[in-house]
Amino acid sequence: MGEGEEEAKTAVEILEKGDIFFFYRPKVEKEEAHGPEDVQRFYLVLRPQGGGDGGDGVLRFMVMGRKALPDPSKKSTPYWGLVELATTDLQRIKEALKGREYETATRGHRHLSDSRAAGEGVYRILNHGGRRGRHTHLVYKLEYPPEGVEGEPQEAFNIARQASFLIQIKNPDLHSLQNKKKAAFPAPLQGLFGHRRYHPADPPDFLNHEGCEFLLISASDDVEEELGLELKTEHEQCPDLVRTFTDDDMALLRPLFQGTWD
Repeated sequence: MGEGEEEAKTAVEILEKGDIFFFYRPKVEKEEAHGPEDVQRFYLVLRPQGGGDGGDGVLRFMVMGRKALPDPSKKSTPYWGLVELATTDLQRIKEALKGREYETATRGHRHLSDSRAAGEGVYRILNHGGRRGRHTHLVYKLEYPPEGVEGEPQEAFNIARQASFLIQIKNPDLHSLQNKKKAAFPAPLQGLFGHRRYHPADPPDFLNHEGCEFLLISASDDVEEELGLELKTEHEQCPDLVRTFTDDDMALLRPLFQGTWD
């Protein structure tokens, strides 16, 4: 993937760069999804440069509570998210995306389908100065689906071609948003909160801890206009997502290549 960008505004400080991947999972006992009402979970995976495959960085497997991103073109309430896995072991992420069979005491045998790929691109986490003081953004630009191919799944999850979100980290020592297992940040990170409920994602190391809760807030659907930052991708013949996370099961990749539900 490409790494180049042009910075036109000195107020922007890039804290982290890497690749972003989007997945969704059909509901229990459904082999496929035909619309958002059939979706059990919506996931983001962040792979910082150097993350996974033996690198020093940590892969983050994140679940969005409202099963979508905030609409980047509109002002919206904050969307809650959780770092479910933070690991340098790629296999753990692949296992989390796979389906499984399990037993319950009340409903007996249950089947959970494999996750489907819905998008791939590049991302940046950055500091941005403004009238309200410095804050952090998560910005991304899609590489797949190719431009013009994105369809109903991408629209349902608000996966725009590019987007900017304010990102805030929840203080685990105060009331949890939805998570029963709270993050255990090391003292230097926890100390940044003071008595505040939230802190910018600076440093992004907050996201390297399982149980980390965060909020995404719509900022813009035009990253260059808002921040003076141009994200560039290298359109490869085979998406990195396919090589990294899947076993080339084309049925699970139709949302990525064709913009259709599966």
